[in-house]
Amino acid sequence: MILTERLILRRWRDADREPFAAINTDPEVAHWLGGPIELQRSNAAVDRYNECIDTRGYGRWALERLDDAVLIGAVGLMPVHESYSFGGVEIGWRLARATWGHGYAAEAAQAALEDGLGRAGLSEIVSFTSIGNVRSVRVMEKIGMARDPARDFDHPQLGEDHPLRRHVFYYWRSS
Repeated sequence: MILTERLILRRWRDADREPFAAINTDPEVAHWLGGPIELQRSNAAVDRYNECIDTRGYGRWALERLDDAVLIGAVGLMPVHESYSFGGVEIGWRLARATWGHGYAAEAAQAALEDGLGRAGLSEIVSFTSIGNVRSVRVMEKIGMARDPARDFDHPQLGEDHPLRRHVFYYWRSS
């Protein structure tokens, strides 16, 4: 569990499944995911996130606002998916559309990044998104990640003509 001024990053609960599934099917959120994520895949993600937290001590945390205990998304670290041509640990976030623009993603991502580099002892954390996702790029830059254009890539699970295929690559390396 990680606390920030306004947020708690915590292990997932069964009660989180329905609100997380609603986030995953919201058309504006789902646009950046390559389309809506159905309930079965959403629940499998929650299970993967908790398994990672249990085995590694970090993962993609459930993100809850402290003032009203509402689940607003997921933020944290996960091993890079095996379908990519590179490995490592990725920081990512997915927030409910109604919470965009309030600084929650950057606040939570900063806390997860610091936890990964500090307590978890990671030497590099990466992040990537489709080239047009300016909100996520802004979060990466806000938390101090650096762009590495030489590591930009085409998403392996998206077709050649898919508009989200080209991804920009950012990283944070401990000194």
